[in-house]
Amino acid sequence: MQLIRGIHNIRAHHFGCVLTIGNFDGVHLGHVEVLKGLKQDAQQYGLPSTVMLFEPQPQEFFAKANAPARLTRLRDKLALLSKLGIERVICVSFNAKFAGQDAETFIKHVLIDKLGVKALTVGDDFRFGKGRQGDFNMLKRVGDVHNMHVKSTASFRRDDHRVSSTLIRQALAQGELDKAHEMLGHTYAISGRVIHGWKKGRELGFRTANIALKRQVNPVKGVFAVTVTLDDNQYQGVANVGNKPTLNGTKALLEVHLFNFNQDVYGHFMQVELIKKLRDEQKFDTLEQLTAQIAQDVAAAKQCFNFK
Repeated sequence: MQLIRGIHNIRAHHFGCVLTIGNFDGVHLGHVEVLKGLKQDAQQYGLPSTVMLFEPQPQEFFAKANAPARLTRLRDKLALLSKLGIERVICVSFNAKFAGQDAETFIKHVLIDKLGVKALTVGDDFRFGKGRQGDFNMLKRVGDVHNMHVKSTASFRRDDHRVSSTLIRQALAQGELDKAHEMLGHTYAISGRVIHGWKKGRELGFRTANIALKRQVNPVKGVFAVTVTLDDNQYQGVANVGNKPTLNGTKALLEVHLFNFNQDVYGHFMQVELIKKLRDEQKFDTLEQLTAQIAQDVAAAKQCFNFK
């Protein structure tokens, strides 16, 4: 899969594609249906299937800490799109300049002149451009003039039930991982590089590998039984997602204790799949109480995996 970072990196040889535009947060089953339609268009027109997404996501740019919790980081999103067979992704830097661009200028300059879009799929509630002046009807009107076929994602929604990033966030926040996984079509995971932490875990007898959570808002908190992929190997363990309240932490962190594991993995890339929620994060009065609870969490997680 080819990644184009920024509109300024679109070159002449990228001209001609079928396109869909959106956040694709989570790349869930609803998105999969849209992407199936995109790939059908790609086959029909003999052009590359292309996804345009934004970094940061628009609501993160405008609302900052009040934006909805993000389900997937860009790296994970790209991996999921690649697995689905998407040929090209254009990652647009969503900044003040882009947000202030006139809607018709975006259509003409980017979609028509730069990309040569032959078929475009967007939501019927899609809004874009300065003051959100651009909408589906504008795209249809301009598309008809420039031979760009525009259709709505409503054509690809599942009849039996609705799948959305909002419903998945709600399920994750409520600890309903099975429900979230069903809508995602894959296990919810957090990934990143292992950083140096406070090294308090090893003092308590439970060494951890830590990932900083740099998102504005995180969709999950608590203690989970997890499956971890590290250096192409799989492990099982228990993880805490939160800010270490007993130690008066302030920054969100993912801490993973791997069973029967004692290697130095600082700087290594790690993917952590959340399998079952064990409990909410809580503050303890003493480190002894915290240590006792961690031991119970480890035992509960091992029981989930029948780990001996």
